Amino acid sequence: MSTLPKIDIDQPKYDQSTYMNRAKHFFLLTNPLNVLATNAELERARSIVLDYKAGKPVPDCKTVEDLWKAKYLYDSAYHPETGEKSILIGRMSAQMPMNTLITGCMMAFYKSTSAVIFWQWFNQTFNAVVNYTNRSGSTPISQGQLATSYVLATGGALATALSLNQLVKNLNPLIGRLVPLTAVAAANCINIPMMRLQELRSGVVLLDAQNNEVGVSKKAAATGISLVVLSRVAMACPGMIMTPLLMEFLTKRGFIKRYPWANAPIQTFFCGFVLIFATPLGCACFSQRASINVSSLEPDVQAAIKKKNPDLTVVSYNKGL
Repeated sequence: MSTLPKIDIDQPKYDQSTYMNRAKHFFLLTNPLNVLATNAELERARSIVLDYKAGKPVPDCKTVEDLWKAKYLYDSAYHPETGEKSILIGRMSAQMPMNTLITGCMMAFYKSTSAVIFWQWFNQTFNAVVNYTNRSGSTPISQGQLATSYVLATGGALATALSLNQLVKNLNPLIGRLVPLTAVAAANCINIPMMRLQELRSGVVLLDAQNNEVGVSKKAAATGISLVVLSRVAMACPGMIMTPLLMEFLTKRGFIKRYPWANAPIQTFFCGFVLIFATPLGCACFSQRASINVSSLEPDVQAAIKKKNPDLTVVSYNKGL
């Protein structure tokens, strides 16, 4: 048996009932340095977590803090329900570096039609990978569903960006700089629900406080996906609002005219700085393990739960990220 004290590492290190604790949790989970972990380091973390949960000795961990480091490295690379290793760019730890590149370029080249098309396509390709990787549950997604989601989200983002660029062409330049944010928000409203359509059709697993499965709910799936959309938009807003304000200030001061080559680098690096904080703070808007009142579920699901667990009033589920 392990000499470490017995703690529930299936739960986050910090109590998730407060925003600040959720922020601490997601700062650890989205740490961009985790993308540098080698396969050997990931496998070591996986072995530590699985052995500890099985009550086996974990000689590589001398302290509880070592255990938590292994757990967060494990969580950064493996799906919480299926246990499968996630593709590198789909991991939450890759959000900051990938979105730094994408957001910076979308903001810098928003006037060029060809650049808008390329970067909105690139962004939706990345989003499709992230949404699939961080879906809730182990229900497989068909290739047809993947293709439909991808086409609709990309089309929605392009239509929004290109049409708004035409509408705001003669308005304040600052308004034009905000078009990429509107396109990203519109695409998230399409991409995430479509990528997780199977959850809306089949429902997500509901758990009691002891992690026992007590039912499956489509309503919980819809609620969880809506929360993910909101948190993704919240994640994008700081960088895609503050960056235009910064660039408008530099433009009015004549800085960009004197140093036009600095346009894209400044926007990219500034977005990266903002995303270091915006990514975990956006994720922290809602707990990954969401709760819902039994009375808010579908009538048949309520009846089934009350029949087996008459005292159960609140259940939880993995809403995804």
